[in-house]
Amino acid sequence: MNSKGKIGVLLVNLGTPDSPGRYDVYRYLKQFLLDKRVIDIPWIFRQLLVRGFIAPFRSGSSGKLYQKLWTENGSPLKYYGELLASGVQDQLGSEYIVELAMRYQNPSIQSAIDKLNKRNINELIVVPLFPHYASASTGSVHEEVMRIVGKQLAIPNVKFINSFYDNEDLVNVFVKNARKFDLDSYDHILFSYHGLPQSQLKKTDNCNHCLQSEGCCNTISEKNQFCYSAQCHATAHLIAGKLGLDRSRYTICYQSRLGPDPWVQPYTIKVIEELANNGAKRLLAFSPAFVSDCLETIIEISDEYQEEFEEWGGEKMDLVPSLNDDPEWISGVVKMIKKEAEVVV
Repeated sequence: MNSKGKIGVLLVNLGTPDSPGRYDVYRYLKQFLLDKRVIDIPWIFRQLLVRGFIAPFRSGSSGKLYQKLWTENGSPLKYYGELLASGVQDQLGSEYIVELAMRYQNPSIQSAIDKLNKRNINELIVVPLFPHYASASTGSVHEEVMRIVGKQLAIPNVKFINSFYDNEDLVNVFVKNARKFDLDSYDHILFSYHGLPQSQLKKTDNCNHCLQSEGCCNTISEKNQFCYSAQCHATAHLIAGKLGLDRSRYTICYQSRLGPDPWVQPYTIKVIEELANNGAKRLLAFSPAFVSDCLETIIEISDEYQEEFEEWGGEKMDLVPSLNDDPEWISGVVKMIKKEAEVVV
């Protein structure tokens, strides 16, 4: 370990409102959706769309969903983030300083970096808590960190973790959680990821590979190494392989679509409808895009999709819990950080 200073670790998740109240939800939606990497249209149109329509009109309905999500510990995403940061700090020891931040709202990236700088760190390791690279998530965190650090006169050595879609500990925890269910009792299994507009996938493609052929995301290659969808497929195949699932038993799909433009397909809700129409009664869903359970898992899948499934004749849609504060996951994050710091585990 370098004796000249400690290593700062910045764990960053997407964000959450400070409360489920409409005003706090409005502030969160506004900051989130005004990010040019999230809605990548010209500035003036993004301002009109978000400030004039989406944030004012969605804050009420979204607030009701957050009220259903909220617990005595607050937002699950923030709560599990705090447990993760505490666990990582305990395992790394006093030579590291770990801070949790949110890309949107609190604790902010600025406030977390300020805390780290006050401790005189000589190196900063940034860990966006998104297993799969996307410009709208990991890319946005990287840009914001560089914007903040770039204003400092003294800039420490900065390292970024880009993605960890094939992380063994991540896969193992999802497999362990899945084995708590009777897999043979389900008619089909879904790997449901957060969606992205197809246009964003194409913009990260420098090889004219994206969406040019059927199944272009099925395997990772030099051409699609930064493809969000290809990384999602890789995670699903790794989990399914350890569970011994035949390819016919599971579908990789995408949820949380926003707006009229085409997003990555197939859409989860359409897959659920088709399965129900074909007689499926029991479904099991993974949501490996998220390292902690949140609105998109607890409410969207376990509540909203369950309700839709029942309306189409289905009976039960279960959700495999996310990584949350699982000790094996915490150890996995520690391993990633030590590898980045070039410390032998």
